[in-house]
Amino acid sequence: MSLEYFRKSIVSLFVPILLLSAPIAQAGGSLAGSVGDKRFPPPLSMNPKDQCTSAYRSYVAASAHSAYATTFYTRVMDLYVVCGKALNAPSQKAAEDIALRNCQGGLKRWRLNTASGGCAIAASK
Repeated sequence: MSLEYFRKSIVSLFVPILLLSAPIAQAGGSLAGSVGDKRFPPPLSMNPKDQCTSAYRSYVAASAHSAYATTFYTRVMDLYVVCGKALNAPSQKAAEDIALRNCQGGLKRWRLNTASGGCAIAASK
């Protein structure tokens, strides 16, 4: 009879420890759903079909090193936002380089000049 009470007390001691340690163990795995290192708030549209909003959402959903680059938005001067993303790169630095090149490539492709000075990394993980 005392063995039965001993088991219940051991179980009641270990269950809270297991419940508290589960989120800590999970935190080291995937980066999916994480915003990462947010350097400035990206100018996102309320329209869910907007390409830059879609790119930012896919960046947040990515499970490995990723980055999101965008132009700064100045209401008075700029009428557009250009962005670039890199998903699931081998390292955070590589993801930042690719995202920045994608954003700068958009500026060159559409022959745009921004008052704010070009592209910058808005967030990376």
